[in-house]
Amino acid sequence: MLPIHFAPLQGFTESAYRQAHYRFAPGVDTYYTPFLRLEKGEIRAKELRDLEADLHFAPPTGDRKPYHLVPQIIVRDVDEFNTLTKAVAEQGFKEIDINMGCPYPMQTKSGRGSGILSHPEKVREILDAASQFSQASAATSESIQFSIKMRLGLTTPEESLQLLPLLNEASLAHITLHPRVGIQQYKGALDIETFDKFYSECKHPLIFNGDITDIKDIQYIEARYPNLSGIMIGRGLLANPVLAAQYAQIPCESTSATLLKIHAEILADYTQRLQGNSQILDKLRPFWTYAELPKKIKKKIDKSRTLDEYLSAVHELT
Repeated sequence: MLPIHFAPLQGFTESAYRQAHYRFAPGVDTYYTPFLRLEKGEIRAKELRDLEADLHFAPPTGDRKPYHLVPQIIVRDVDEFNTLTKAVAEQGFKEIDINMGCPYPMQTKSGRGSGILSHPEKVREILDAASQFSQASAATSESIQFSIKMRLGLTTPEESLQLLPLLNEASLAHITLHPRVGIQQYKGALDIETFDKFYSECKHPLIFNGDITDIKDIQYIEARYPNLSGIMIGRGLLANPVLAAQYAQIPCESTSATLLKIHAEILADYTQRLQGNSQILDKLRPFWTYAELPKKIKKKIDKSRTLDEYLSAVHELT
């Protein structure tokens, strides 16, 4: 069985969701935070609070894998890297994932996410900084490991292959590769041919990410790439939170029952932290984006204008 990693998705996999998913849906080896970023030279307070929330999480005990969380950062240069890495390390985390895959223009145009892949000199500088940070932290018995989540490139898949010798030289825990270029965002076919080339030449543990929605998808990737180190799933787990458990043949509740339990936990969290029903509603409604719901109920959820209307629609799922 390959380890299953839960991909970070902005607006979906915040701490409340991660913790609720861990409580009710076994089988995930590692969770990743949506990326932390700098805004006007400062770490966004909202994202830092979300990271800190996991420091106070008391996971359920019993026959479960430990709750394993890796913070992710997104940077365009060494200065941003150093600021974010120092902040994450000060929270006590020993692993940091560097986002070189985000496809959204707001990030790529500033040279972050997949936008950095067309600038090998920037990638080299960040990898060198990561190596220096790891060495310095190891001297204090607080060694930090870095990994990378990336695309094939921003505009052309050759960008990843050109970067591969540089990546192979770097000290990395693993690489997660989504076989699309950034300008595709989440549209179009996966470029399996280029992934094959990267897989055959990559010297680091490699994790596959992209369009995994059911057990057959996992099994296909597992069979095609026998030396793969894991599979990262995002939207597939949002649609079916027990997908990892089903793959590992771990006893679990149904998809619908688990979705409702996770939703109830998130509702309780938002009710405690947020002010006003409209704010709570705006945060809750996207929860069902990827779930397969009866069309009638999905329409009611989408059209709900008050929290009472929304909760009445969700209640019909029970």
